Amino acid sequence: MTQRPAAKQEKKDEVKVIAVNRKAFHDYDVLERVEAGMVLTGSEIKSVRGGRVNLGEAYARVMDGELWLVGAHIAQYEKASYNNHDPTRLRKLLLRKTQLQRLDLTANQKGLTLIPLRLYIRNHVAKLELGLCRGRREYDKRRVLAERTTEREIQRTLRQR
Repeated sequence: MTQRPAAKQEKKDEVKVIAVNRKAFHDYDVLERVEAGMVLTGSEIKSVRGGRVNLGEAYARVMDGELWLVGAHIAQYEKASYNNHDPTRLRKLLLRKTQLQRLDLTANQKGLTLIPLRLYIRNHVAKLELGLCRGRREYDKRRVLAERTTEREIQRTLRQR
């Protein structure tokens, strides 16, 4: 009997984070997270892999039974010549039908918003993490900021001991 050579260990769920919407974590309370695929053109995916993405003013919206990303800025790819894309065009997001219907119902009923939290590449495919978010008031933002600073100071004093 001959033994088979050991199979190469595949890197499962290899994730490369491209962009994080830090403003979303400051302005919103994230209640639920969902992973969605993105429909991108060739020049867009090249620009995404280069890290030229801004999610600061972006949000997702359901229109005609489909989920669309609005306001995300993916910079034009320099080497794309005349086949370049519009940096702020609407981009279709891919979810299962049941997920889409549930998100649409909860967002409409409770006055919540779908905000992109981060854009990453998993196994050579661009993915977007969406958060079902509720907006924070100004005093909530200050309270959360104060809690973070006290927690940071506590951790700092514990490390010094």
